[in-house]
Amino acid sequence: MAQHTRDEVVNSMPRTGFFGHPKGLFTLMVTEFWERFSYYGMKAILVYYLYYSVKDGGFGLPDALAMQIVSIYGALIYMSGVIGGWLADRFIGTRKSIFYGAILIMIGHILLSLPNNFNLLLAALLFIILGTGLLKPNISSNVGELYHKNDPKVDAAFTLFVMSINLGAFISPLFVGWLQENVGFHAGFMVAAIGMFCGLVVYVLRAKPTLGLSGLDVPNPVTPEEKNKTIITVSIIVAIVAAYFGIGKATDSLSLASFMNVVSIVGIVLPFFYFINMFISKKATADEKARVGAYIPLFLAAVAFWSIQEQGSTVLATFADKNTQLNMGVLTNGAIDFKIPAAWFQSLNPLFIVTLAPVFAWLWVKLGRFNPPTVVKFSIALFLAALSYLIMVYPLTHGGHLMNPVWLVLSYLLVTMAELCLSPVGLATTTKLAPQAFTSQMMSVWFLANTVAQIVNAQLVNYYDSVEKYQYFSHIGLVTLAFAVVLFVISPFMKKFMRGIH
Repeated sequence: MAQHTRDEVVNSMPRTGFFGHPKGLFTLMVTEFWERFSYYGMKAILVYYLYYSVKDGGFGLPDALAMQIVSIYGALIYMSGVIGGWLADRFIGTRKSIFYGAILIMIGHILLSLPNNFNLLLAALLFIILGTGLLKPNISSNVGELYHKNDPKVDAAFTLFVMSINLGAFISPLFVGWLQENVGFHAGFMVAAIGMFCGLVVYVLRAKPTLGLSGLDVPNPVTPEEKNKTIITVSIIVAIVAAYFGIGKATDSLSLASFMNVVSIVGIVLPFFYFINMFISKKATADEKARVGAYIPLFLAAVAFWSIQEQGSTVLATFADKNTQLNMGVLTNGAIDFKIPAAWFQSLNPLFIVTLAPVFAWLWVKLGRFNPPTVVKFSIALFLAALSYLIMVYPLTHGGHLMNPVWLVLSYLLVTMAELCLSPVGLATTTKLAPQAFTSQMMSVWFLANTVAQIVNAQLVNYYDSVEKYQYFSHIGLVTLAFAVVLFVISPFMKKFMRGIH
């Protein structure tokens, strides 16, 4: 099939109509808003759905197991993005990937809204994992396809796009959390399904008239020679997976714990496979390999950070539900008769992202030549992440059973500030340090940092369940603080290996 040039793609769509941007940007923003609405709304109540008692509408699982499932689910979400990007690049293009992904996500949420059945729950999560893997990385790629490569509007377009992500992430826990608290879990999940349905309808109706030719081409289609090799490889992988489940079923050894172990091994091996591949490749120069070496400590720092950040939907979500005073009547001496839904705390991160992102962007520019280098920003991020846990120690050792929610809000604020120091800087640094021949693979490695972090979390939740809460927060906080110090100390040596990249 003939490939279209960038000029042909850009000129095939309406160029103005949305704050001076192509109309297609609005289409992708609204689709992504509803996808994130459904994802974060569901995730805000998922851990509660797993550990609440059956009489309260849940499955009654142990807290640690519930948090493990949510962590592994998050790891698989990010791992699936690697597969989704590959399918779009080699077989179906971004447009079809987004469409099929939205359908799979919607089916998953519909299954969640049906009456309790654990097998149905697992099937629902599988649909959402596969759908998110197809949609999430490719809708971002489609935004880039709307513009010429050097178009100065691209940065502004992605800023608006990120705003739509955070707006969906902010609003959905408020709606879904209130419904879960006052109507039931399945009402909350149904709202998430309706959200994805709205996004799908918008995409179907507006894609053709506003996106033109963007997303229709397959950037790097498999050749006839590669097709046979690909079919064989995929068949072997499918056979191995089928054999794993078949043998496990036959020997009665198949369990959530064994499946989590397999996911953990795969998730940890993948980034190291990428690193080794880049080190031994003849396509990478000596300078590029040195930069990859400098990137490894940043990758590990990202794992440490995302481990704390992603605990917002597991450890902190559970803490908000069980160890935080949510009764406004108690907090206000009877002035306000209202119970705060625990899921509402999940809205804090996107709220702080939206409000603080412009401040941090202004700050880095304002600092000028005093703007900290990348490694120091990573150190600052780890310090703030550590502090977000260490501040929890005081109220837990100087108060009653239920903590004032102000401390939890402060914890979310600090970890969001850390995210703004690390996440955008990490994305930019990944592209700068990537060998020319491995740009896309290096970006996959960056997202795999989140996968590894959630695999780590799947083990940490057992520790959370076995010690006093103040011990957990102090120990994790101190370990993260040690990472921050080590990274700061080795930063001058890392600059040498970064070969001119700051």
